[in-house]
Amino acid sequence: MLTKNERLIWFKGNIVPIEEAKINVLSPTSQFGANVFEGLRAYWNEKEQQLYVYKLQEHTQRLQKSIKMMRFNSDFTDEFLNQSVIDIIKANNFKEDIVCRQTVFLDGFGSWASVDSVEMFIAPIAKGRAYPEDKIGINVCISSWERIGDKSMSPKIKMGANYMNSRAGQMEAVRNGYDSTIFLNDNGKVSEGPGSCLFMVRDGVLITPPVTASILESITRNTIIQIAKDDLGLEVIERDIDRTELYIADEIFMCGTAVEIVPVLSVDRLDVSDTKKGKITQELENLYFDIVRGNIEKYKNTLTKVY
Repeated sequence: MLTKNERLIWFKGNIVPIEEAKINVLSPTSQFGANVFEGLRAYWNEKEQQLYVYKLQEHTQRLQKSIKMMRFNSDFTDEFLNQSVIDIIKANNFKEDIVCRQTVFLDGFGSWASVDSVEMFIAPIAKGRAYPEDKIGINVCISSWERIGDKSMSPKIKMGANYMNSRAGQMEAVRNGYDSTIFLNDNGKVSEGPGSCLFMVRDGVLITPPVTASILESITRNTIIQIAKDDLGLEVIERDIDRTELYIADEIFMCGTAVEIVPVLSVDRLDVSDTKKGKITQELENLYFDIVRGNIEKYKNTLTKVY
């Protein structure tokens, strides 16, 4: 694997040292956050000596939808987007778990209304678990900031500028002594966390807000719903969730490509059950990591080999 100073990045069609990847400071992406992106994960299987990218095609399809909704004049094909991810991971010779940021942006001189000068960079980074190994889970609060909605800045678009909403909520939570936060939408219902979707368990039923609750259409969320139904035989309901339901839930966890699966131990300083990782959360986590590492044959079709 290359050292930190030797890291390579895919930039405008070329693989270059990271310090050579530069954009115009007056570009729409620099000034206005005019970019869309995907965060991917790849997991190392030691036994097979293989690195697997999880649900690469699904991430590509979501990226294309973001490009469309942002009205970028892009001619990137699915095949090109997929292969570019594989190429840059190979170039860095990663043989460990990684995250990979794939960003399509507007470069050159332009305004917030620009649609041309569409470029891309792809940056893979070695990274382990999303939260410290010595932590069971996280303590969260309900944010005073409302989640962006489809009437303002649609959360369906995985756009850089949208994450300023997440930034405001996360920074407020940390300042107030929490690990993270949960947003409510404009209807006062539970939406999601900063860069993560939410599930709760009540009386053995797995419940999550619907895609119309001002959430990102999450790939990890879809995975959790599928494996909970198909492999664990759980009842899964997509419905609105009241804030106070979180106070009396049996289990709560956040999920997403970056955060993976993170148990929530308390909400607004009210303990979730016995402040331990719940049984269903643990079962889903175990199954999820077996899938993404290529240990379950029937899910190998969700993985793309790097080597």
